[in-house]
Amino acid sequence: MPVQLILNSDHKEVEEGSSLFQYAESMGFPVPTSCHNQGKCKECIIEVVKGMELLSERTLHERHLQNNFRLSCQTKIQSDNGVIECRTMRRGQMKIVGSAIELPAWEENIVPEPCVTRSGDRILLDGKEIARSSGGLYGIAMDLGTTTVVLRLIDLETGVVVANSSFENPQRFGGSDIMARIQYDTEHRGKLLQRTLAGYITHAIEEFPVDPTSIYEMVVAGNSTMRDLFFRMNVYSIGQSPYRSITELEMEEGKRLSTVVTANARQLLLPIHPNARVYGMPIISGHVGADAAACMLAVDLSHEERTVAIMDIGTNTELIVGNKNRIIAASCPAGPAFEGGKIRWGMPGLSGAIERVRIQDDGSAAVQVIDALHPQGICGSGLIDTLSELLRTGYINQLGRFESDEHEFILYSDHEKSISLSENDINELAQAKGANVAGLHVAFKRFGLHFEDIDLFYLAGGFGRHVDITSSKRMGLIPNIDDSKIVQVGNASIEGASIALVSRSKRLELEEMVKKVIHCRLETDPNFFDYFVEGCQFKPVNSLHQVGT
Repeated sequence: MPVQLILNSDHKEVEEGSSLFQYAESMGFPVPTSCHNQGKCKECIIEVVKGMELLSERTLHERHLQNNFRLSCQTKIQSDNGVIECRTMRRGQMKIVGSAIELPAWEENIVPEPCVTRSGDRILLDGKEIARSSGGLYGIAMDLGTTTVVLRLIDLETGVVVANSSFENPQRFGGSDIMARIQYDTEHRGKLLQRTLAGYITHAIEEFPVDPTSIYEMVVAGNSTMRDLFFRMNVYSIGQSPYRSITELEMEEGKRLSTVVTANARQLLLPIHPNARVYGMPIISGHVGADAAACMLAVDLSHEERTVAIMDIGTNTELIVGNKNRIIAASCPAGPAFEGGKIRWGMPGLSGAIERVRIQDDGSAAVQVIDALHPQGICGSGLIDTLSELLRTGYINQLGRFESDEHEFILYSDHEKSISLSENDINELAQAKGANVAGLHVAFKRFGLHFEDIDLFYLAGGFGRHVDITSSKRMGLIPNIDDSKIVQVGNASIEGASIALVSRSKRLELEEMVKKVIHCRLETDPNFFDYFVEGCQFKPVNSLHQVGT
């Protein structure tokens, strides 16, 4: 019986001696590579879910990889019988929203005043010549998430969005959460996380419909760790209490005026114009990074009279509460569960992911799948729906335990697989939710508000855009407030990065605004653990604190 290869849920009979890279290409899943299968570029990473024993031993080029990750060009099939199941790191476009809906369209409200300008055929950056060309002037805004990377190509002369791209962050071979990646980067030389990511970004840029050398600036938003890793900086201090970026420490020592970082494209191994500037947006403090700052710019917080909250749910959830007069910010170490990490059948919001779930009267699950394909797994919005439905129908109690003798709920089953949610999965989700809820309680208490006092509650991020509000409130992911106050804005981080790219004055405005933000460290609140335990329960979230305490 020949070896059966299951790659991204596609099947193929394969033969001994060929590499996984070759079969990925033949099955229509091109794997990024820059070294022609020599193992040097470290880009062609693949995750082996099943059948590692049927594959060749690791080569010296794979010393940096742990657990089930391999370089596909170095991994050959060494058996004539069995099943190998693998996933590439770039399984296709993420389900993203092209703009942050429910916000004023920045393209219509901001007059382009980029840092890159033209004088005849001279290309100027901050008034200094960096190139000569009669071609177009382009820039890239990037939202660099722990799980997802989003790129946006913008015409700097018109402010028009030319193209979007998105993919899974390939750095997950170094761990699914921030602390794991800090440890990996500290223990492994060669900036392997940055090099691998730069390779994937390079391929995405080369697929844009413009000459990469006509791109003269790139603006990067991301949490503190992701941003600093990208700029090849030492991130060790972010992983140690009090969890501060080296840029914060240098500001404190008077060595810099802001937490902004810059580099040229050549230094960061990018294919855009070699003299192009890469601008890392300012971080706020600790793990409250440049993505949170970008969200503040997107909602125009510096001019907001009302009191608003922004919750960007992800591996590292950011919370912001405030208005133009006062801003509180906090970071919640939620982990990757709601983005599919550590969940048996979890996956990002890609084609084939279950994104909607309803339990019918007969107890079976009716599911909706992204792009109407056969289900491959379940993404964040599907996980929220499933938990909510299990609660509604009485399958689980508020502690996340099944009321019957069952230990899992089947969402989809066919002759190949059975996609389910287990008690272990529910426990991972409970802890992620507990961290988020604790953050909400601490931040609102610090500001002096009950949840119902807020004027607007922005639910940001690609994940936040797609969750069902009723489901989210029932299982206790977001505060139990009136639906009219909740605004799902989508990827506000990429919006803020885009604004900073096209508007010099808005960029400077943000640099001043972040200096006024009060960073609220959750672990310093005496009630944090109580809030966390309460938040791990699957029930509506109401205010627990007394205002002013």
